Amino acid sequence: MSEADILSARDVPLGGPRSMTVRRTLPQRARTLIGAWCFVDHYGPDDVSETGGMDVAPHPHTGLQTVSWLFSGEIEHRDSLGSHAYVRPGELNLMTGGHGISHTEVSTARTTVLHGVQLWVALPDEHRHAARDFQHHAPDPVRLDGARARVFLGTLAGETSPVRTFTPLLGAELVLDPHATVTLAVDAAFEHGLLVDRGRVRMADTVVEQAELGYLDTGRTTLTLTNETDTEARVILLGGTPFGEEIVMWWNFIGRSHEDIAQAREDWMTGDRFGVVKGYDGDPLPAPELPNVPLKPRGRVR
Repeated sequence: MSEADILSARDVPLGGPRSMTVRRTLPQRARTLIGAWCFVDHYGPDDVSETGGMDVAPHPHTGLQTVSWLFSGEIEHRDSLGSHAYVRPGELNLMTGGHGISHTEVSTARTTVLHGVQLWVALPDEHRHAARDFQHHAPDPVRLDGARARVFLGTLAGETSPVRTFTPLLGAELVLDPHATVTLAVDAAFEHGLLVDRGRVRMADTVVEQAELGYLDTGRTTLTLTNETDTEARVILLGGTPFGEEIVMWWNFIGRSHEDIAQAREDWMTGDRFGVVKGYDGDPLPAPELPNVPLKPRGRVR
């Protein structure tokens, strides 16, 4: 089997005028998708007394699901479906944008250190106009030989998440003991990504450093991870069947053409497609201007 490809992170401001900085490993020129996973942001640990924490005003989404997962801190979520929930460590919040939803994300006053990931899943064409939805799930920890896991999407280590997705997916947090080696049974039809939050982890004879995303193609029935450090290592393991469609990603929208995106932008600025978020003290985020050249679809790198 080939070695893993390494996707390095770039720093990106998130949230408009009151932005916080996140480390983004997906998408990038080298790779747009891992399964239907199309967006990986990794942030913290941030001392909110210094950084101000997270305060993302009402903003729209189409054609995707958002997956929120925290290591520390707490985020208050409100959306135009009427959901009012909290993101806490070890608990999944999954929101389906479908045809259109808007939401806010604000770190709470109880938060001292904010640390987590924000992930997106592209919806297949037949479901990209699905109804708005919101799901919450707190997976039980699973003890493995040398590690513990929380499976928030899909199936791993004998645990299956009840949360609905529109394509086969895997999402799990793994904490590896110092110098532990863990071999996991995985679906050979899946490609996989490994985001290292803490430590250095060897995957398929390739060391993935902190904040990097390692990628493996399909065809593996097992995945072996080794913690190369003297302390616990923490990773997010993502997987899914290759996404066979090309997508256009721009701002908070996923479509199939430039026209899809332009329509979503116009609807956000002038219409009621995305609904209203109640309970947030502030104005919605305005959409940026579209580029002067048409947006082009991109698909999975083969």
